[in-house]
Amino acid sequence: MKTLLLKSRFLIVLLAVLSTPLFAQKKLASPRDSVKGKIGNATVNINYGSPSVKGRTIWGDLVPYGKVWRAGANEATVFSTDKDLTVEGKTLKAGTYGFFVIPEKDKWTIIFNKTAKQWGAYEYKEKDDALRVTVSPVTGNEMSERLVYKITPSGISLVWEKLSVPVSMK
Repeated sequence: MKTLLLKSRFLIVLLAVLSTPLFAQKKLASPRDSVKGKIGNATVNINYGSPSVKGRTIWGDLVPYGKVWRAGANEATVFSTDKDLTVEGKTLKAGTYGFFVIPEKDKWTIIFNKTAKQWGAYEYKEKDDALRVTVSPVTGNEMSERLVYKITPSGISLVWEKLSVPVSMK
C-alpha cells in the first residue's frame, strides 16, 4: 500500500512538472508590447496590448466610431514621458498617462488620462483627462496585421490595418 501511495505521488508530481511548460507556452491573442524613443530631449514609452486584424473589420466595427477606446487590447495603453511635450500645439506635462482615443472616420480625439493603469476603458472618466487633441487619420495601402506604435522625432503614430494615426509632438 505504501509503495502504491509513493508511486501515485510520484506520478502526480511528474505530471505537474511536465505539464507546466505547456501552460507557460500559451500564446496570448493580443500580447503586450512596448516601444521607447526620443522626441526632442524627452524619452517616451508606450506600453500596449497588440491585437491582430484576423480578417475582421476594425474601424467602425470591432473598434466602434464615436466611443472611447483603450487604443490597444486588454489593459489600457500607457503613455509616459520624462519631459513636458507639446502635443498638437498643447502642453502635456511629464508623467504617465492612460492613452485613449475616440475614433471617427475623418478625425480622432487623442486623450491623455491621469489614470494610467486601467482595464480597458470601462472605468475611464473624462474628468481625469490631462489633455485632449484632435488629429486626422491617414489611410494607406500597406497592411499592418498587428497594432503597433511608432515613435519618431516629430511624434507618435498608432498603426493598424491600413490606417495610421499620427500625433505631432515636440
